[in-house]
Amino acid sequence: MKIYKYFFLSMAFLSVQAFAQEQEQEKPETKTGHTNNNKFKQLYDEFSTPNMFRTASGAPGPSYYQQQADYKMDITLDDDKATISGFETITYHNNSPDELTYLWVQLDQNMRAKDSKTPLIEGSGVAPAQQPSGFVSTYMKEPFDGGFNIMEVKEAGGKALQHTINRTMMRVELPKPLKSGEKFSFSIKWWYNINNHVDGRGRSGYEYFEKDDNRAYVIAQFYPRMAVYNDVEGWQNSQFWGRDEFALPFGDFEVNITVPADHILDGTGELVNRKDVFTKEMMNRYEKAKKSYDEPVIIVTQAEAEAAEKNKSIKTKTWKLHAKNVRDFAFTTSRKYIWDMMAVNIGGKDIMAVSLYPKEGNPLWEDWSTKAVASTLKSYSRMTFDYPYHKAISVHAKNQGMEYPMICWNYGRPDENGNYSDRTKYGMMSVIIHEVGHNFFPMIVNSDERQWTWMDEGLNTFTQYVAEQDFGKWYPDALSEGDETYPSRRGPAAKIIPYMGGNQDFIAPIMTKGLNTYQFGSNAYSKPATALNILRTTIMGEELFDYAYRTYAQRWMFKHPTPEDFFRTMEDASAVDLDWFWRGWFYTTDWVDIGVKDVKKYYVSSEPNKYVKDIVAQRGMKISDLPPLVYMVEEGSEDYKESLKNGSAVENSSTLKEYLMDNFTADERKNIKEPKYFYSITFEKPGGLVMPIIVEYTYSDGTSKTETYPAQIWRYNDKEVSKSVASDKEIVKITVDPNLETADIDTSNNSWPKEVQQSDFDKFKNQVRD
Repeated sequence: MKIYKYFFLSMAFLSVQAFAQEQEQEKPETKTGHTNNNKFKQLYDEFSTPNMFRTASGAPGPSYYQQQADYKMDITLDDDKATISGFETITYHNNSPDELTYLWVQLDQNMRAKDSKTPLIEGSGVAPAQQPSGFVSTYMKEPFDGGFNIMEVKEAGGKALQHTINRTMMRVELPKPLKSGEKFSFSIKWWYNINNHVDGRGRSGYEYFEKDDNRAYVIAQFYPRMAVYNDVEGWQNSQFWGRDEFALPFGDFEVNITVPADHILDGTGELVNRKDVFTKEMMNRYEKAKKSYDEPVIIVTQAEAEAAEKNKSIKTKTWKLHAKNVRDFAFTTSRKYIWDMMAVNIGGKDIMAVSLYPKEGNPLWEDWSTKAVASTLKSYSRMTFDYPYHKAISVHAKNQGMEYPMICWNYGRPDENGNYSDRTKYGMMSVIIHEVGHNFFPMIVNSDERQWTWMDEGLNTFTQYVAEQDFGKWYPDALSEGDETYPSRRGPAAKIIPYMGGNQDFIAPIMTKGLNTYQFGSNAYSKPATALNILRTTIMGEELFDYAYRTYAQRWMFKHPTPEDFFRTMEDASAVDLDWFWRGWFYTTDWVDIGVKDVKKYYVSSEPNKYVKDIVAQRGMKISDLPPLVYMVEEGSEDYKESLKNGSAVENSSTLKEYLMDNFTADERKNIKEPKYFYSITFEKPGGLVMPIIVEYTYSDGTSKTETYPAQIWRYNDKEVSKSVASDKEIVKITVDPNLETADIDTSNNSWPKEVQQSDFDKFKNQVRD
């Protein structure tokens, strides 16, 4: 009977313990009429259903397809009139299983047409004060007459094709349905006025240099381009309003570009008539550059560029560029350009890192542009795949930061005396790393920029952060005095706190179409980059993350991935369930705020505590009826005070000692820990985002230990959780997120004992006293 009583009481106490634990569990509502809002719910409702085109693993399926568009173009740039004209032949390959009755062509330059609707979608009011330039631009200036002039659209035999232009999209009616596996060729003849990109911050156009009466052209979105047709959107024919960038199919390009004979030109693709457009001296320098891996070789010197500025040739020269399997084409041309190159070895293959810049970019550009290009190619190739193209070009252009296959434009200009600040230097290096990095995302991993801005900008900004840190290590001379590492502007968790902790009325989830987001830069660039950096360094670890990230990049290089393809691949290749992470960081605007709510210290005692006495009384039993138990007494409690008053010890338990003596040998007892201090620590989560709890415990002897409790600790209670900690040393301080890894927006609750936060007024008073 006594054995049964012990069993009954033991079970009773186990039930009480389980009940106490359940009080800390906030179970999700799953009853009829309620929604399961648990943060760890899987993303089945949000994700598209896997199919034969895109698998549940995040890889392309056995029926995956993508269209191809090949271009042959003859382009003429008129430097006197600042116009560009072209005749292009497009061969469209229908690799889809569908029959097509029309094609959609993008006319992005129509965003600058006189009748463009783009300015009309932005709300505006009367500014109480304005700079004269802004006032003139708003109220007095005639709109720029940009936009395509489509002269003809014809099929290969010369017959006109019916077509309809709807703002930035043109629908071309096919003479007969284009069946699966067939191809169709047609031509477009066009021209337009080139805009001054400095006036209005266009992605493409020219900069005018008044002092020497010359222009430097950075030309993109300059030709009618095929829209994407795929298994996700059908035709991606969403209008171009000016912000959301581009969705494009891959194809082969043959482009002939005629410009003034004294211009220097480079662009997407291989220059196939180099000997026709290079001087003998330029050819010699080029051959030397192909063997130089440490320092750039100047192909066109500053002296030669300055001499070319003074005279304008009336003759022309045609540059011929061929590119295979690229999604777009862009080029730059000017008589002002200095040109340098350097080889960089990627995966056993030599790639040319290239820079073009006017004298206004020196000395900064000659010193660092090409080295930044080379460093970027190495870092990104390590994180994704070996760079597959034969060159990467950085072009200097005022206020620019824009990317295309093999070529990009970048800002960063010294003053007229060649002086520059650290901000200008680092800004120039960072934009080069970022824009060259776009060769990987989205020029090769070809996501839909029109729909998902973060898939190219966010992933690229994250990888940019890794590349910036590499650049600082590989080129320490590039760092300013006092900087031990590269001072990255985006990536570290602390950088995103002002945005995530800001006004929720002006924050949108990352999974929002770019055109419709508030604070575009923070939403599409900074937050996803920070999320991935935290995922890499704090949650998954670099080894697991990097393997999965490379898997995604290699699965989808030269293909069209979706967000689900990325999310699924990261989990598939790592065995880490991340639905809670994607849901919180990408589908909500929640923020991180985790703190220490309460800390209680306990001691082991031989005397029953009040909790046990109350349970025994409720059962109508005696203490002597209980099985052998180890009792915990909270410091400062009535039990604790009574024990001290009676002179009984609260740091040991005869029951525990007897158990150890009866169940362990002397040798085994030598290896058993003997904790003296026991703590119950309650962590709270005022913020909505689920994150791991990273805790630093500091002991009375000055040592410390960091413990990371996985994010799943919040799965039953989204508000608070408790952890029991046993220690042979007294804990004197507890700090949550000691290294600021999680983007916690409020650190005032991160410490125990609570640290007194100095007010701004007190800080001001102390500064005055000092």
